[in-house]
Amino acid sequence: MATIIIDTYLCNGCATCIEMCPQVFRLDPVSNKAELIDTEIEITDDIYQAAAYCPEKCIEIKE
Repeated sequence: MATIIIDTYLCNGCATCIEMCPQVFRLDPVSNKAELIDTEIEITDDIYQAAAYCPEKCIEIKE
């Protein structure tokens, strides 16, 4: 099973991932950085695209 890892140190809170996959990502209300809504999800092509389009490259998908 693949795992999504978000490097919150690199994340600038631009919300590109949220625009692309609002069912997967959200902004943490305290840090204003991306976080996963649910860690037990199927990795789809949309999630791979959100990771690829992240301007800070802070989303990693480990197979």
